[in-house]
Amino acid sequence: MYRDIPFSPPDITDLEISNVIDVLRSGWITTGAQTKLFEKKLAESCTTEKAVCLNSATACMELVLRMFGIGPGDEVITCSYTYTASASVACHVGAKLVLVDAQTDDFHMDYDKLAEAITENTKAIIPIDIAGILCDYDRIYEIVNSKKQLFHAKNQYQEALGRILVLADSAHGFGASYKGKKSGAVADFTCFSFHAVKNITTGEGGAITWRPDIGLDSGDIYKQFMLLSLHGQSKDAWAKLKPSSWEYDVILPGYKCNMTDISAAIGLGQLERYDGLLKKRKKLIQAYNDNLPQDKITVLQHDTENQSSSGHLYLTRLKGKNLDFRNRFIQQMSQAGVACNVHYKPLPMHTAYKQMGFNIQDFPNSYALFENEVTLPLNSKMTVEDVCYVAEHVRRLLLSL
Repeated sequence: MYRDIPFSPPDITDLEISNVIDVLRSGWITTGAQTKLFEKKLAESCTTEKAVCLNSATACMELVLRMFGIGPGDEVITCSYTYTASASVACHVGAKLVLVDAQTDDFHMDYDKLAEAITENTKAIIPIDIAGILCDYDRIYEIVNSKKQLFHAKNQYQEALGRILVLADSAHGFGASYKGKKSGAVADFTCFSFHAVKNITTGEGGAITWRPDIGLDSGDIYKQFMLLSLHGQSKDAWAKLKPSSWEYDVILPGYKCNMTDISAAIGLGQLERYDGLLKKRKKLIQAYNDNLPQDKITVLQHDTENQSSSGHLYLTRLKGKNLDFRNRFIQQMSQAGVACNVHYKPLPMHTAYKQMGFNIQDFPNSYALFENEVTLPLNSKMTVEDVCYVAEHVRRLLLSL
């Protein structure tokens, strides 16, 4: 029987709808009490002292780079196998973007190539927690600490850290853990996405968390993010609402990327339900693992001895198949009602990065991953029966195409 299985619809219930209605009726819809409460609950979930909510994960990563004074003359390293946001933030601040290839048959960056890419100008590394599976942060910190002698600080935050900044693009990673530590408390700074397709959504949105043991004062960090995200203004609108509190100052020419209470209200409902949503995703992943033809398809392992994934994406590779076959496969799956995707087209294949001088021939592992990668639908509105339907069509197509 035909089924219509979308790739990643938002999982919204009456709880989120009720929360939004309450905000709309409250008379206060921009950044206020709900955003502050969402930040508090996110920090508790990530086991960090504080969290900052903004309007996107991209804004989150950019503001971290700006707070650390990273700009022209500096280098920022990330992986070639990622979405553009991981790299574009380096361009936004005027730093030189340095790309390293992915590992052979693995979607994370090649750590040996990372070590080779570090120079005295390197100020930040942006690892990608793809599909909700955290990188090998022990290895990354080992590399960073081994290169301390090359590092020269440019502002007080760099001085306090005393080494290259590790800024996790954990857009997929909320709820994951690495060696018992929650995503958000592993890298120096971690940025999450709450875009419409993410495990937790606020429509659009993101959050920053940071480790409490990196030599920086959490209260000061939070204050700096508030300044950077709202025009450099010393008071937000919520603080100015108090009687006779209109007076404010502009401390610096900041940016405008705050989260609204409408968005936070959705996020609070999602967060309240998240344990159940995560359990559902893990159940669906297991169903995929049990039903896919393992002799014809390679699947990304989500949970290992050191890792507990957020189960954001179900990445597969069609064994021995090429780009043309992969594209025909996705087309045929769509005719069966199954929406598939590809994560990712490597950055050097995009016009913007070609124009920067990157060439996909210099990133063979990334191209090999891309050539036969298919991301199967995985979302909390699916059922195990839906997974079985998808797996059956995968099996049929791999035998017939």
